[in-house]
Amino acid sequence: MEDDGDPGSDEVRIIRESSQDLRNLVGFKLYRRRWFILFVLCLLNCSNAMLWLSFAPVADQTAQYLGASLDQVNWLSLVYMVVAIPLSFVTTWMLDTLGLRISLILGSWLNMAGSGLRYLSVLESLPAGVRYFPLLMGGQTLCALAQTLVIFSPTKLAALWFPEHQRATANMVASMSNPVGLLFANIFSPMIVGSDNNLPLMLGIYAIPALVVCILATLGIQESVPPSPPSASAETANSEPFLQGIKLLLKNKAYLILLLCFGSGIAVFTCFTTLLEQILCVKGYANDFAGLCGALFILFGVVGAFFLGLYVDKTKKFIEATKINMSFTALACIGLAVVSQLRDQKAAVAAMCSLFGFFGFSIYPVAMELSVECSYPVGEASSAGLLFISGQVQSIVYIIILQALTQPLADSPFSTCAAGGDSALSWRVPVLVMASLCSLGTCFFVIFFHTDYRRLQAEAGATQGVGRARSLNTEDSGEVE
Repeated sequence: MEDDGDPGSDEVRIIRESSQDLRNLVGFKLYRRRWFILFVLCLLNCSNAMLWLSFAPVADQTAQYLGASLDQVNWLSLVYMVVAIPLSFVTTWMLDTLGLRISLILGSWLNMAGSGLRYLSVLESLPAGVRYFPLLMGGQTLCALAQTLVIFSPTKLAALWFPEHQRATANMVASMSNPVGLLFANIFSPMIVGSDNNLPLMLGIYAIPALVVCILATLGIQESVPPSPPSASAETANSEPFLQGIKLLLKNKAYLILLLCFGSGIAVFTCFTTLLEQILCVKGYANDFAGLCGALFILFGVVGAFFLGLYVDKTKKFIEATKINMSFTALACIGLAVVSQLRDQKAAVAAMCSLFGFFGFSIYPVAMELSVECSYPVGEASSAGLLFISGQVQSIVYIIILQALTQPLADSPFSTCAAGGDSALSWRVPVLVMASLCSLGTCFFVIFFHTDYRRLQAEAGATQGVGRARSLNTEDSGEVE
């Protein structure tokens, strides 16, 4: 067999077989309503992501409509990161302490309120002093508040409602709904805004899913945990108190390496999705093509995550999958940095975007599961939440650095940018720096990251305990008879 001669594979196989034995002995019950909660979380995550990057694919047209600069338009995306840094600690505490139901319902209401305020900001009936940018930023800030409640939920939902052989898949589905929202934003924002620059129509359409998911979450999610646990780790879950859990994470060497390197990866992807249209328009590529590249980037990422999630659920090879995919991601990032600075290379740019997404996006749900495995028994929201905070902090730093490295072009005859009077900018140095940061983080992770699968080992230990208890009960029954 493929695993023969590999001690690590033997250990994973034993843990997997032990988990199956435990399900047979204890009879953990699964509830079909877990799929409804997963659906609501996916829809909420997707809606929030659409609201996040609504403006990135049409940044120049948005700047023109609002009478703002490109830097101001970029802050409509950056506000998500700024809000996430201080509030993520609060929302991880809410998830681990108050539960999944309250967090998802509150997140859905904030998401709906923010989307509504965004639409109101462009109504002509409002006074000129509050119309457009200030009110639009207020709505975007409410949506950013919602993201901090939504983005950490997949690992928590997977741990509380799904058995161990479905956890990685459930986490993958819930996590990948976020890039699906980014995909929709990249496709539909240029289509809706169009040549007429119809920004109000786009904001109105994006508010509809937010309203629907708010109703579903409020009326449909009735409990945070199922009546009986779906797995051994859920049954024996005794997460560390929040502050104690944070202290344990900051002392965990493997987790800190994951925190730094995966956070850097999140930052690189955030830079790519936020700045793609601005990078490509300088070389003569239209907004529609930039939207297509963003869509390919995310679409192939979702496909890659689907297959990788199934593979990891079956083999439990979290570390190997993460290291291999990060290596291919770095190579794709280097290729993209090169071809994005060439004119009339649509096929090459689209191919590099597809590969970058296929290998890069697929890491996200696996890395989130890996963070739980290497930090168990710290709460799932805490371990996943710190990863996200690291990514947001590094995203802000990277975007500020990359924007500072741009240089005005004295002559840009092929530029299709329409940035409200701003001169075209050269992104040659920033994209090469972005590729260097991605490569550096990958090398560091591949060389230095090593850890045990603590949660799987705990489940295997629980299996042995149940087996011994079952044997003792059988012996006692025999003596009585």
